[in-house]
Amino acid sequence: MKNSPVISYKGISRFIRVQVILSLLLFSVIRVSALSFEKAADAAVIGRWDITIDKAGKSLPSWLEVQKSGTHILIGRFTYAFGSARPISEIKLHDGKYSFSIPPQWEEGNRNMDFEFELKGEELVGTMVYTDGVTYHFTGVRAPSLIRAKDPVWGTPVKLFNGKDTKGWHADGKNQWTVESGILRSLHSGANLITDKTFTDFKLHIEFRYQKGSNSGIYLRGRYEVQIMDVKSGEPEPINNQFSAIYGFLPPNKMMAKDAGQWQSYDITLVGRLVTIVANGTMVICRQEIPGITGGAFNSKEGEPGPILIQGDHGPIDYRNIVITPAK
Repeated sequence: MKNSPVISYKGISRFIRVQVILSLLLFSVIRVSALSFEKAADAAVIGRWDITIDKAGKSLPSWLEVQKSGTHILIGRFTYAFGSARPISEIKLHDGKYSFSIPPQWEEGNRNMDFEFELKGEELVGTMVYTDGVTYHFTGVRAPSLIRAKDPVWGTPVKLFNGKDTKGWHADGKNQWTVESGILRSLHSGANLITDKTFTDFKLHIEFRYQKGSNSGIYLRGRYEVQIMDVKSGEPEPINNQFSAIYGFLPPNKMMAKDAGQWQSYDITLVGRLVTIVANGTMVICRQEIPGITGGAFNSKEGEPGPILIQGDHGPIDYRNIVITPAK
């Protein structure tokens, strides 16, 4: 009778050690490959995106910024169709798709707005679950830098408001705007007023008067709101939502608002994304970059010219002496 082969303890131990080492090497390779994929995927989505949400057949302009925080976490900011830019605490990647969630701001309801998206070619494609639980689809394209190669040469100043009627303007709803004694007036909340012409880079002079507690805004290219509001009554707002701010993004370095009922003025220069604002004769923002569209934007096509839009859906407001100087 033949003796059975004897496997030594050392042989077994050596075999197990080899298998453990191979397993660790394989795990390391898989882990490195996964991290490399994540880094490549993250690099592709980091930046600013102009978003269009299809909500029941209506196109809603929005904006997304993706940033890297530390070694591997993605964070960001998001601007919905209304309201200010909101922080995103973390953007997560799972199975090739990114997701984030933000609490409601001015939306009805208490549930978060949940977003999921992926990169398809040069475009973001995703879904938004709104505060009412309904899912909507959106697409996004990378926002243009709008860096100008040289300083503009200014053309001839043009009066946008003739002091007689609203010729050269149109409302985006039922028109409540009237003209009285050379003053453009919105006596109650209603439609926004929009220039028929569009502009790229320009200097804008505009004078306005609001009632106590009232609120309005001037949208540059129809996309970037310069806030107008009575800051001396009502609940306090964050400084980057207040008088002379680029709403939700750029705060003034000094508060120059007068009392309600007084005439006030803005002198605004917009070149690419760089904005300068002089409020009541004092520069409060100097050549600061506007990151993206603000809530209530005309559309999210930042690379295109846009109109001057005056917000009329908040409160009573008067305007006069509206003059634009376009770049040649």
